[in-house]
Amino acid sequence: MQRKKIVLAYSGGLDTTYCAVYLSKIENYEVHAVTINTGAFDQDEIEVLEEKALQCGVASYTCIDVRKEYYDDCIKFLIYGNVLKNGTYPLSVSAERAVQAKSIAEYAIQLGISTIAHGSTGAGNDQVRFDMIFNHLLPNVEIITPIRDKKLSRDAEIEFLKSHGVSFNFEKAVYSINKGLWGTSVGGKETLTSYQNLPEEAWPTPVSATESLDITLTFNEGELVSVNGESFEHPAIAIEYLQQIAQPFGIGRHIHVGDTIIGIKGRVGFEAAAPELIIKGHHLLEKHTLTKWQLFWKEQLSGWYGNWLHEGQMLDPTMRDIEAFLTNTQKTVNGEVYITLHPYRYELNGIESPFDLMSAKFGSYGEMNNGWSGEDVKGFTKIFGNQTSIYHQVTKELSDANN
Repeated sequence: MQRKKIVLAYSGGLDTTYCAVYLSKIENYEVHAVTINTGAFDQDEIEVLEEKALQCGVASYTCIDVRKEYYDDCIKFLIYGNVLKNGTYPLSVSAERAVQAKSIAEYAIQLGISTIAHGSTGAGNDQVRFDMIFNHLLPNVEIITPIRDKKLSRDAEIEFLKSHGVSFNFEKAVYSINKGLWGTSVGGKETLTSYQNLPEEAWPTPVSATESLDITLTFNEGELVSVNGESFEHPAIAIEYLQQIAQPFGIGRHIHVGDTIIGIKGRVGFEAAAPELIIKGHHLLEKHTLTKWQLFWKEQLSGWYGNWLHEGQMLDPTMRDIEAFLTNTQKTVNGEVYITLHPYRYELNGIESPFDLMSAKFGSYGEMNNGWSGEDVKGFTKIFGNQTSIYHQVTKELSDANN
């Protein structure tokens, strides 16, 4: 009897290892495991993942590198929108999950398989993100989630694997780490409280920089194209390069407090030096090169865009509409941003751009006007405040009459 085929979203952790063994050896599926690399794994780590997956009984293993697609389809618009959820979090994990889910669904379509498994539990955001995107792209998909459906504990998973001859070391780490192109999340006992910060040893990258460092970020139509004069084939590579420079300064370390899709609040630590410097540098450049109403409407739409992406709604057509708007605003976002890095902090020093609207030929703020006269300002002020003046006159007359 032919075995039914299933695609398994595989990370090599305890939950997906359990899924690989359970689905292949208990449920008798022909399991096709796939890892979507959004910046977490190098070649050596991918080879280890493949070896582990095959030991678990999968029929095939594939790792798909989507770093460039991740940037093109998602990160680019987070930069255009200067998206920091709750003013802090660059959506390091939530953005990544949406792209991973989309890539897994596309891989299943490529193989002609309509059953997909993932290792999400029933307590987090990822289950919603994966399930929703799978349903969008494969309307008749069957989704199998052994950990969620069987309500398994970690100990139960480990005992099951041992009973089937799987002896990988699944000793629970003190801190859970999720690394990706757009930042690394850190969870531990401190983030389960509302008041404790993560200790120094919890952060994946030690602070080793001791001297200040000046860096220059060059943007072309809103995209990072050069760091310190060095150009790159693709902005994703520029992000990785900047991360290597900046993360040893301890920049971009924060604790994010946010609302989950399922309605509870949660805390997570993250380190994201490159994302923070890129977003803050890009925003500074925009302050100089965009009009105040461009900046205003970008802020309104970008906040909604980031929240909707966080909640797994990457494929909502409204997202494409907002992306078109954000892209159109970037035509003049060109130039250099000058930043000084210090241990645990940084300074945005300024920008240079041919599209800088802070041009002295139109006047210097608080000093000299070159494009208008004092009489122009008097007339403008009277008209600009006319409606408010009328309001106060009318309400005063009514008040006086009633008294």
